[in-house]
Amino acid sequence: MALQFVGIDPNTGQNGSPTAWVDRDTGDVVLQSYRADESTLRECAEKTAPGHAKGIPPHETVIRFPAHLIPLLREACDAADRL
Repeated sequence: MALQFVGIDPNTGQNGSPTAWVDRDTGDVVLQSYRADESTLRECAEKTAPGHAKGIPPHETVIRFPAHLIPLLREACDAADRL
């Protein structure tokens, strides 16, 4: 795996923060962000596409990526498209 750093929340301190990378081998966007709270997890688990199993599989999770960082997410998507 060869991650390309895209950006980090500029409003963060030194204790971790929302960050975006692109995997140069696969084009996947890799995100670090806040864990969703129990209420959000529950709602996501209940609202699924028709015909799709409900719940969140044990190998998956839900993160909350702050709205003010949508430009960073777009930049990561653009970087993945350029691969």
